[in-house]
Amino acid sequence: MSPAAAVSPAALRRAPPPAARRLLPLALVAFAVLAACSEARGASSGKASGAVDTPRPAVNDTRRYEKPSDAELRRTLPPLAYEVTQKDATEPAFRNMYWDHKAEGLYVDVVTGEPLFSSRDKFDSGTGWPSFTRPVDASRVVEKRDVGLGMDRVEVRSKAGDSHLGHVFGDGPKPTGLRYCINSAALRFVPVNALEAQGYGAWLPHFGRKESVSAPKPTADTMKAIAAAANTSETALLAGGCFWGMEDILRKIPGVLQTDVGYTGGTFKSPTYEDVSSGDTGHAESVRVVFDPKVLSYETLLEKWFFRMHDPTTLNRQGNDIGTQYRSAIFYLSDAQRRVAEEVKARVNASGKWSRPVVTQIVPAGEFTPAETYHQDYLVKNPGGYTCHYLRD
Repeated sequence: MSPAAAVSPAALRRAPPPAARRLLPLALVAFAVLAACSEARGASSGKASGAVDTPRPAVNDTRRYEKPSDAELRRTLPPLAYEVTQKDATEPAFRNMYWDHKAEGLYVDVVTGEPLFSSRDKFDSGTGWPSFTRPVDASRVVEKRDVGLGMDRVEVRSKAGDSHLGHVFGDGPKPTGLRYCINSAALRFVPVNALEAQGYGAWLPHFGRKESVSAPKPTADTMKAIAAAANTSETALLAGGCFWGMEDILRKIPGVLQTDVGYTGGTFKSPTYEDVSSGDTGHAESVRVVFDPKVLSYETLLEKWFFRMHDPTTLNRQGNDIGTQYRSAIFYLSDAQRRVAEEVKARVNASGKWSRPVVTQIVPAGEFTPAETYHQDYLVKNPGGYTCHYLRD
């Protein structure tokens, strides 16, 4: 029996028994992620707006799409987008930007802007990731055999950017019978009404619109400005004890777009929960928070929420959790974040709310390794489960 057949997606969403801060076998965790994306629960009922294989207008997109340097990608891409496109990572199911997205428009490579998929070919597969019956232009997608993790699959990558996108399976709806299971983090969405302004006017006929012949083509500088404006999210990496309780508070804050728990601050590459629990790797249990800075500022996130949800004066400890993995730390991703963190920490120290000095570390962010599947949204899956986090007055 294949791993995908052995573990149903419904079973995957059930968390381990409450006693389970024990590590699940690593193989089960890997197969759990694969099963959710390789079992087509919605294939029999999924509906694509392009389910009728009607002829498509020819599109004459002559723009060149080029991949930036790795240094530029590290600087400009959100951390999850970098991990997915450059390190072949997989984002969490049902907790990503486009899995249930229904607006009309074009999905392009987050790295190069190359057109990849259309909303007209998108359907609900029930897997928790964006699913499409076909690429918007087959020449822009490269398919490669993937035999990793003991499974034989077909990986999908963008041609110009060589970005890892996801995988394609042969269990999709008509007309193609295919299901392109794609990571939201690898995509950027361009609404139909913004196609021309963002340089994709050639694709308007695809959506039954007429391309304007009078509108000037945007310059390279204009396109860079548009891409920068589209990247409106900011990421914070925070540690303050058991990541279950922290995430449960953080994910409910207005302006927070996405949270995931994991390990950072250590030198051991790709640690597991068992590794981090030993206290020998230097990692801290942490939460990666993607937020909208127009709604929630980094300063407010720290002062109003982070420093109130845990005790920042206890060294390497929160409640009954003791060890360096439970330390209080802010892992900054820019000099601006460092300055804000230092200012907020100083104010909290001077406020007199705590009888002891604040010991929160403010250190550069290193590599973030997402925790095992069963740790993600743990208190959503296990209401009433263990936590020592609450908001102090």
